[in-house]
Amino acid sequence: MAEDRGEDEGRLRVGARRGTEAGMGRDHLAEKMKSTRRNPFPSPHSWSNRLARALWQGVWLLLFRPSPRVMHGWRRLLLRLFRAQIGRAAHIYPSARIWAPWNLEMGEHACLGAFVDCYNVAPISLGAFCTVSQYSYLCAATHDYSRASMPLVTKPIRLGARSWIAADVFIGPGVTIGEGAVVGARSLVLRDIDPWVIAAGHPARILGPRTFVDDLGLL
Repeated sequence: MAEDRGEDEGRLRVGARRGTEAGMGRDHLAEKMKSTRRNPFPSPHSWSNRLARALWQGVWLLLFRPSPRVMHGWRRLLLRLFRAQIGRAAHIYPSARIWAPWNLEMGEHACLGAFVDCYNVAPISLGAFCTVSQYSYLCAATHDYSRASMPLVTKPIRLGARSWIAADVFIGPGVTIGEGAVVGARSLVLRDIDPWVIAAGHPARILGPRTFVDDLGLL
């Protein structure tokens, strides 16, 4: 009888322990489910940043995008109201998209062509007489894909004076295009390009020096 009672008590203890473990497992699962309901990828941008961008998007839709192509002065004014640094006679076409005007700097006579996408989460600067042709994408941000949270990584882009970014070029975060350099159409640029060279390709590579005759007497 004593042995039977001992076995019964042992079974009860094992059952109680298993019940406790099962309960703990359910609690852990419930906590995990709660955590997955929270957004694992919250915005890295402040509320003030998001509000300013929302306001800019409204201005872009109502006043910037519908403006006639020749009204470059009007679009310079709108960008300056949002703290962009825009030089004299800079040309920004109405279909050009600027993510954050306060992160844009353009020297005199610099140009953002039709349907250029300027994703300037970090600052993007264009030197004097720099031209970015149609459909090009200036991308100043990426994500750290080695981490589950995919944090935003931002790096500035600098385009030198008298450089020319031809049509449909992608320029990645942190890239500097040297003064006077030319990047051929539909190139992929992920590394810096030296001054006064011609580069093209996927990824872009230097093809040779750029010859330059100052027939306008600008230098």
